[in-house]
Amino acid sequence: MATVTLDQISKVYPNGFKAIHGVDLAINDGEMIVLVGPSGCGKSTLLRMIAGLETISGGTLSIDEQRVNEREPGERDIAMVFQNYALYPHMTVFNNMAYGLRNRGVPKDEIEKTVNDVAQMLELDHLLKRRPSQLSGGQRQRVAMGRAIVRRPKAFLFDEPLSNLDAKLRVQMRLEIKKLQRNLNTTAVYVTHDQVEAMTLADRLVVLNGGDVEQIGSPLEVYDEPQSLFVATFIGSPSMNIIPAKLDGGRIVFDNGETLPTTNTNTEIRDVVAGLRPEHLQITDNPDEKMISMTVTLTESLGADLLIYGVLAGTTHEMTLRVEGHVKIEDNATLPLTISESNIHLFDKDTEKRLPAR
Repeated sequence: MATVTLDQISKVYPNGFKAIHGVDLAINDGEMIVLVGPSGCGKSTLLRMIAGLETISGGTLSIDEQRVNEREPGERDIAMVFQNYALYPHMTVFNNMAYGLRNRGVPKDEIEKTVNDVAQMLELDHLLKRRPSQLSGGQRQRVAMGRAIVRRPKAFLFDEPLSNLDAKLRVQMRLEIKKLQRNLNTTAVYVTHDQVEAMTLADRLVVLNGGDVEQIGSPLEVYDEPQSLFVATFIGSPSMNIIPAKLDGGRIVFDNGETLPTTNTNTEIRDVVAGLRPEHLQITDNPDEKMISMTVTLTESLGADLLIYGVLAGTTHEMTLRVEGHVKIEDNATLPLTISESNIHLFDKDTEKRLPAR
């Protein structure tokens, strides 16, 4: 186990492209950190710099308070699991898992015990004599993780390890990784573009956008209080409804004249963006509860849930609503909606940063 500290870490390529802009991050001993963001945001580059596979242009990277910027990957005592498994096809499962230990001169008896113990933990003990071509995708991924675990590294680095698996297997492997990390109590950094993976695995999320850190926090902190429009729309499925509005005397006023309450009485900022999560909006039959209206254009059944697509009534601002799956909704219907004031998010239209409730 280890602490990993990034102090103003940056990456600039020879052509002048700045991939990472001064990232600060302190990873605690035994913590699972998930780097999440869209393609090209810099998450894999950041992970590769921690691993030693990318040079660091600026800042200091420390593992257990020791600067490791110039250390080779093999000198950092970390293990990396890739999306392509990187198994030796001519070797058995046992030999794939034992390979690194043999290279380090570990005694044969210790290798056998370590590999067998880890194989049992990963439910691979009955597959030790097979070759990778005889395994399923999920089994190959477990072998790749087992090869990392037997080394007993200070930290694990996962680079989108589940992206090659089908949806059902991804769920299964996600649970296995979470249980494994908790049982081993090992420091881990996990990269993904999948917000479901990020939310379910992370002790803390690091949301990246264009090489910058947008927000760091627990999954619930990031979901409940997104600090920017980017985070608000990236975290949550379906995505948060984003509707331009104006602040006027303690009310959020939309283009169609409908309003929502707010405790924000800022008189300096008038142009705002209201963020309303689809799952927080509720259809109401009580005229006194109605706050805003939505005109339905399409519905999509997911079984347990029903997604309702439309626009804020009288405008072109698109909206999505998530309700219980058996609700009957007709196309072109106008739905009266209500929402708890605590679930209304406000952002500055110009800076796209969260506005405090005040």
